[in-house]
Amino acid sequence: MKKLAIRIIGCMGIVMLCSCADSILDKDPISSFSAGGFYKTASDAQVGVYGIYSGVQSAFRLNFAYWGEGRADAVQTNHAGDPFALQQNLLTPIITSARWDNLYVIISRANYAIKYVPTVFEGEDSALRNQLLGQSRALRALAYFYLVRVWGDVPLVLEPYESIDQELFVSKAASEAVLDQIEEDLLFASANCAASYGGERNRVLITRGAADALLTQVYMWRKKYTEAIASADRVLDNSLYSLVAMSAWNDIFAAGLSSESIFEVGYNEVQTNSLRVLYALGSDPDYVPSEAFRNSFEDGDLRRASIWDTTQAQPRKIWKFFGEGFNDESADPSSNNIVLLRLADIMLLKAEAHANLNQADLALPLLNSIRRRAGLTELDLATANSLYGDLVATVLHERSIELCFEGHRWFDLVRTGRAIATMQPINGLSDARNIFWPIHEDAINRNPNLEQNDFYK
Repeated sequence: MKKLAIRIIGCMGIVMLCSCADSILDKDPISSFSAGGFYKTASDAQVGVYGIYSGVQSAFRLNFAYWGEGRADAVQTNHAGDPFALQQNLLTPIITSARWDNLYVIISRANYAIKYVPTVFEGEDSALRNQLLGQSRALRALAYFYLVRVWGDVPLVLEPYESIDQELFVSKAASEAVLDQIEEDLLFASANCAASYGGERNRVLITRGAADALLTQVYMWRKKYTEAIASADRVLDNSLYSLVAMSAWNDIFAAGLSSESIFEVGYNEVQTNSLRVLYALGSDPDYVPSEAFRNSFEDGDLRRASIWDTTQAQPRKIWKFFGEGFNDESADPSSNNIVLLRLADIMLLKAEAHANLNQADLALPLLNSIRRRAGLTELDLATANSLYGDLVATVLHERSIELCFEGHRWFDLVRTGRAIATMQPINGLSDARNIFWPIHEDAINRNPNLEQNDFYK
């Protein structure tokens, strides 16, 4: 935890409001203890927020792929455990990805910061105060957005737990109420996070653009297409972001911190993740590209050879995140950042929103800008309909290629109502209640007011 604070300060160099940066090096980010005595200075407030980012590192090091890709059609696996259970739709309350503990750690730390950061700046009209609150609320929203998409109705906790008089055993809240809170938090973050922190910080801290990008994803989940277009426009108008050239496409992930990146979870040699285990561990990672995915590419797509070794009849790894030709047999954890939000994602969501509103003239230019980069011909509406059925399906296909293995495909299938139709021929998914994960048995055993999701009772 302390090393995370040192890394963030060393790499990002945020200017202190009231004290020098060195003072933070003597502080540990807070986690689950009562923080009333911790938040005294601006340095304390910043370290408290850094502790939330540390929680994000832990939560997404593996599960961004289990939750976002493991149950979808682009991957196949030879591994037991969660990869097999997810791919075969054999979910049980004891699989690792059924745990939500790390997401509630993020929420707990965010709740402490949201309560106590204002006490540090009491009576002040402080930009730093608002930025820290904006980041805290955006990170809380990020955690709740995953909770709602993975489990549906979940406990909604908005205060830190500091007293035995508080309710410890919290019941589920309706997912729509949780989504309302997510929107509220992200609108606050959009209004109060800094437009720019400078340099690398703009990719690994929540900026105004990152809040707007996440808000776009939330609006699309809720089918609020007009609102999604407005928030996406703010991202597209933001000078921090631009598409990289196809020659640098792998660098978005292998090197990180590109102009296309909106928010990355930062890692290094100490704070590592499981990208290699997931996609490129020797010749036996958790996931390789499925045959259906490999066959879904149009001829001439330049991305194909940047994703896997096309000379292999059955690819044995995914090298999108490490660069074309990646051949490291090391079992060491990865220090690559995990890109959660990037410009191509938001452009395609905006195109999809326009398509849903029958605004093909606004959707097609966005879609075609991604296709041009990939070396593909531009589509008109008639050709899109001929190839993929309709314009929405065309955009979703483009998302499946452009954003492959980044943790979007399963959620795209669920939010567009295509999960059962797509996965039933693969693994027998047929019951809408089965779309959500089971709640892990440890959470059920600890909380007598927590009810298991219907399909798994």
